[in-house]
Amino acid sequence: MDRKSGGRDFHLLEREIRARKNPSYDAVCFHAEQCAEKYLKGRLTEAGLVFPKTHDLVLLLDLSLPVEPLWEICRNDLSFLSGFGVEFRYPGESADLAMAKEALKRCRIFRKMARETMHL
Repeated sequence: MDRKSGGRDFHLLEREIRARKNPSYDAVCFHAEQCAEKYLKGRLTEAGLVFPKTHDLVLLLDLSLPVEPLWEICRNDLSFLSGFGVEFRYPGESADLAMAKEALKRCRIFRKMARETMHL
């Protein structure tokens, strides 16, 4: 897992939420989840810890806690983001601006914690 890939997702979601024409709030939420997921999987990989193929951020958090116990404070944020890895990729559900802003906010919180503890 490339730690830089989480950064790419973060920059994509920031750019998309600022779009003036036809913003995709679904994409903002998806990339917020992907950003967090990649930091979690990057840290697990770095620590040599095995993890399943999953988009469940809370499961990945639980697996990360032995090496990053401070990340526990981000549990609610990761739980909020967790469903966005698949939720908006199928017909029937769509994000709105308020949801996209909340996803960005929670992603920022976890990303800041991850980058500080991983010395990035």
